[in-house]
Amino acid sequence: MTDTTPQQRIEQDLKTALKAREKEKVSTLRMLLTDVKNERIRRGEEVDEAGFVGLVRKGIKQRHESAEQFRKGGREESAALEEREAEMLEAYLPQQASEDEIREAVTGFVEAEGLSGPGAIGPIMKAMMAKFGAQADGGTINKIAREVLAAAAAADQDD
Repeated sequence: MTDTTPQQRIEQDLKTALKAREKEKVSTLRMLLTDVKNERIRRGEEVDEAGFVGLVRKGIKQRHESAEQFRKGGREESAALEEREAEMLEAYLPQQASEDEIREAVTGFVEAEGLSGPGAIGPIMKAMMAKFGAQADGGTINKIAREVLAAAAAADQDD
């Protein structure tokens, strides 16, 4: 299989969706394709896989936020559409690491480095983002890191 750029992958999926007359998917893919093209213009070069994952995550986050706002406004149908679009975009993310995998890695890193306290978040985030890359989002890693550090602090107090 040849390596395809994110833009080529979306264009192929867009053609398939057009042929299948999947209106929502066509609309979602066109928006994503526009984001990729705009990013390519901004950078002056092709969007790499990491940049593409960032764009997809941003699109997913925006749709979740929009869905929340629509629900607050009593517009359930619009909220459901935003949620479906977010699901379509999630298909473009690499296989995600489980919270258990992340927790195990964070715990091992904290123990190996002898880290504790809130100041340890920075080194943990740097190491775990390097380890997991596109397989985990920073918010999840941060949440787990705080939980692991809190558990370690509680264990230290018990000793």
